[in-house]
Amino acid sequence: MSVDASRPLGLKTGMDKAHALDMVFAALADPTRRAILAMLLEDDMAVTDVAEPFEMSLAAISKHLAILTRAGLISQERRGRVKWCKLEPDALRDASIWMQGFGQFEAVHLDAFERFLRDELCDDP
Repeated sequence: MSVDASRPLGLKTGMDKAHALDMVFAALADPTRRAILAMLLEDDMAVTDVAEPFEMSLAAISKHLAILTRAGLISQERRGRVKWCKLEPDALRDASIWMQGFGQFEAVHLDAFERFLRDELCDDP
């Protein structure tokens, strides 16, 4: 592996950041993975404990955990015979920064918009 001396270590290129962002959003797209992340907000958990509340096989949970790990949202480490999962909250930083870019726009108030449309449509003959 070669190191590009023109850019500081740890900084990603635009394409690397885009790919990492894609992986984070793809991982977050699944409700099971979002539930796993919510569980890990409390504390580190053994893989078997993560799997317990779900009605799916341990192999299926392991696939979800692998996706979360590849996205950088969690880390896994073996402690003795047990594999533990830990939330990596910094992994959401780039996604949060990207989403904050849309904060400059006013939030759409759907109720007000619905009333506006109803009033406009009712006034027209």
